[in-house]
Amino acid sequence: MALIALNLKRGSSYVAEAVTKVRLRTGVEGFDDLIAGGIPKGFLVAVVGEPGTGKTVFSIHFAWKGVLDGQKVIYVTTEESRESIISQAAQFGMNFNKAIEEKKMVIIDALLRDKADQWNMVELTVEELLNKIIEAKKYLGYGDARVVIDSMSAFWLDKPAMARKYSYLVKRVLNKWNMTIVATSQYAITTSFGFGFGIEHVADGIIRFKKMIKGWELKRYVIVEKMRQTPHSLRVHEIEIVDGKGMRVKGPVEYTRDEVTLPSKVVEGVKRGLARKALEERLMELD
Repeated sequence: MALIALNLKRGSSYVAEAVTKVRLRTGVEGFDDLIAGGIPKGFLVAVVGEPGTGKTVFSIHFAWKGVLDGQKVIYVTTEESRESIISQAAQFGMNFNKAIEEKKMVIIDALLRDKADQWNMVELTVEELLNKIIEAKKYLGYGDARVVIDSMSAFWLDKPAMARKYSYLVKRVLNKWNMTIVATSQYAITTSFGFGFGIEHVADGIIRFKKMIKGWELKRYVIVEKMRQTPHSLRVHEIEIVDGKGMRVKGPVEYTRDEVTLPSKVVEGVKRGLARKALEERLMELD
C-alpha cells in the first residue's frame, strides 16, 4: 500500500498538493510505475481485452498482493472453476489454498452452481453477486478488502444494454464496504470496447490488454487508458507471462519505421492521385 501525493499542473506552474491517495499495489512487476504507485483505494478498475491477453493473470496478481499486504481478498470467478484459479496461481508460486484456509481469502465460484457449497453462486445475477461478496466480507472480518470479479461480462451477456446500470450498482454498493474492485470484461471486436461497454463509462480506471502476432510470435501489450486522480503513463507497454513468476512489464513499445511509414504501394497511389488531380485542374484552366 502506498501513499502518493499528486501535484496538479496548470499551465507552466504546479498547484500546491491537492490530494493524497492511498494506493494499492497490483503485484505485477513494473506495472505500478505506470500508475503512480498503484490503484487508488476504493476505485473500480475495468481490465478489458480479448481472451488470452492476460486479464486473469493480472487479476490473480492483484488478489495475491492483497493477501501479502494483509487485506481481505474476495475473488469471484464466472468463467473458470475455483480449482482452476487456484491452480493458475500455484504456477506463479501463489498459495491461494493456504490463504483460504487462513481466512484471508474467499473464492466465489459462479461457474459450477453447486448449492451445497457456501461460496458458489446458484444464480448468475448482480443481486446474488453483491449478496455473496458482502457475505464473504463479513466472514473474513474487519478491514479493507480487494475484490476481483472475473468477469463482469458474464452478468450481461444476454442483455448488454444493462452493463452500465449493473456496473454502477456494483461500484456504489461495494464502495460503501471499503472495497477496491478489479473487474475484467471481454473485448468486443465490433466496438473495441469491453463487452457491454457501459463498464468503461462507470469505471474509475481502464486497463486494456492486447495481443498481436509479430515475427511469428505472440506478443502481449498493456496500456492504461484511464486512471482518475493519477498521472499515468500514456505509452503502450509490452508484457510477458513467465512460468513460475507471473506477469511483468518488459518496457514501452518503440515505434519502428514500418509502423510510422505508409506502405510504398499506398504512397505511389497517393502520388498518382495527386498527379491526376493536378492534370485535371490544368485542363480546366486551358478550357
